[in-house]
Amino acid sequence: QVQLVESGGGLVQAGDSLRLSCAASGRTFRTYAMGWFRQVPGKEREPVAAITLSTGRTNYADSVKGRFTISRDNAKNTVYLQMNSLKPEDTAVYYCAAQDWGGSSWSEERLYRYWGQGTQVTVSS
Repeated sequence: QVQLVESGGGLVQAGDSLRLSCAASGRTFRTYAMGWFRQVPGKEREPVAAITLSTGRTNYADSVKGRFTISRDNAKNTVYLQMNSLKPEDTAVYYCAAQDWGGSSWSEERLYRYWGQGTQVTVSS
């Protein structure tokens, strides 16, 4: 099993930056890829970014391309989401998730077996 803990959320103003962290523990050697998702109350959860841990290959939602960067530190079993030029529309609970086997699409929630509890990001207008 893999346990995931997100951190780094908070309150910021539009245009500011935040860096989210997701620390993984447990049977992390089985993890193939990590992803970030976000959800606003009353709306569906949406994919944000993902990274393949062995190669560093990344994928991003169109809404965050050019502003967000996903990265990983395999030695620390940690993935990061650097968020720049934040907008009020980025306000959401951000979740990290882990795949322990590769899938055909990075953005499909059902490919991610393990999920963190989420961290709140609020961007004031």
